[in-house]
Amino acid sequence: MPIRTNNYLNVVLLHLLLGVLLFVFRPFAVVYSVLILVGGCYFIIKRKNQNNEVLFWTAYLVGAEVFLRMTKGNIGNEFAKYGVIIFMLLGIYFKGISKKSIPFWFFLLFLLPGIIYGALNLSFEVDIRKAIVFNVLGPICLAISSIYVVDKPFTLSDFEKLSRWMLYPIAAMLIYLFLYNPNIRDVVTGTDSNSATSGGFGPNQVSTILGLGMFLVFVRLLFFSKNIFVSVFNVFFLLLLSYRGLITFSRGGVYTGLTMIIVLLFAVYPFISLRGRFKINIVGFFLVVFGMGVFAYSVSQTGGLILNRYKGEDALGREKASKFSGREELAASEFEMFLENPITGIGVGKSKEIRKEMIGVESASHNEITRMLSEHGMLGILGLITLLVTPLLFYFNNKQHILLLSFFIFWLLTINHAAMRIAAPAFIYSLTLLKVILVEKATVHRE
Repeated sequence: MPIRTNNYLNVVLLHLLLGVLLFVFRPFAVVYSVLILVGGCYFIIKRKNQNNEVLFWTAYLVGAEVFLRMTKGNIGNEFAKYGVIIFMLLGIYFKGISKKSIPFWFFLLFLLPGIIYGALNLSFEVDIRKAIVFNVLGPICLAISSIYVVDKPFTLSDFEKLSRWMLYPIAAMLIYLFLYNPNIRDVVTGTDSNSATSGGFGPNQVSTILGLGMFLVFVRLLFFSKNIFVSVFNVFFLLLLSYRGLITFSRGGVYTGLTMIIVLLFAVYPFISLRGRFKINIVGFFLVVFGMGVFAYSVSQTGGLILNRYKGEDALGREKASKFSGREELAASEFEMFLENPITGIGVGKSKEIRKEMIGVESASHNEITRMLSEHGMLGILGLITLLVTPLLFYFNNKQHILLLSFFIFWLLTINHAAMRIAAPAFIYSLTLLKVILVEKATVHRE
């Protein structure tokens, strides 16, 4: 659980011990889940959300979600999304909403016809409630989060706290991954995504959270590492996250984390001095060198298979027929469904059923964009336009939000390779809508 202390390193250490505890005694993961939800509700209500408790507890829950799934601590597969919605509704109760949230009320309305149409058209063999919830809870979580977050004041020190809270459970997951699979050579035999190197869980989701962790640690390294010791710790933390992200053999999360970092560097340049830019160049240079070292180490540990994976080759070095693990075939089938039903779509939850008839593959979508098109039709297009345009309009009026574009990129790239299976893209998207106030000049600190 998060502790009221500014000692970042001590709380990370406590979460490393938590990761060891859950590796040794996994049933405690259920207690951990309950503590997050109950503790979050308690402190939000007790303090009436006076100090952004909603966002910090939500950040913690989002950071913990994949770890909880990995350790069987989830109370239901959609536990984190429900938790995020509960926290956000408490935030709305205590802090209200802005008139600027209107686009997201419309987005919720755009979802409704597809839900009704899907409920009426799903076959009797399908669990209608599960089919609909699985596909639409992510967008609902995004809409409710956005309705609360829109135009809420947020400072650079608030971002410092939010990054800490989200990283704590990611640190626990990181140590768990090392304990679960200390010898990589024993379990890597091919170039497909590897659950054995991902804590026995879905590599795509693990890679997504590790990539997000890479970005958060980089933000801390750039803005909030105020002495050499903390800087060295964060560099080491970043390299470990990068290594474990690479050896999941799931590329989406790693690519997304790197893209977020690059976008952030371009975004901060207008706000820093020449001295600050020089320091960014130095930090960037060393991180590139260290990153190359991590990749080289990963190649040696996997017998060169990780290099084949990123080149799109199989274990024998032959080019794979699919560069995207078959996701393009799923997306193409959903686009075809949209072309056949462009007005109403086919209804929420129906795409999996129709896909089996079309191409003989019974698999859920990995792409939220094509899923929205196929299941919601024209209203899906309107919903996507709303989500794409609104943060960019906010950016033009609030360029002090130096993390906005990176958060937007995380949402956009993640929904293209992992849909909205986890709560992270919904919550991170909502953070693009904050009204950021830089209470101090955003410079690179090395004191």
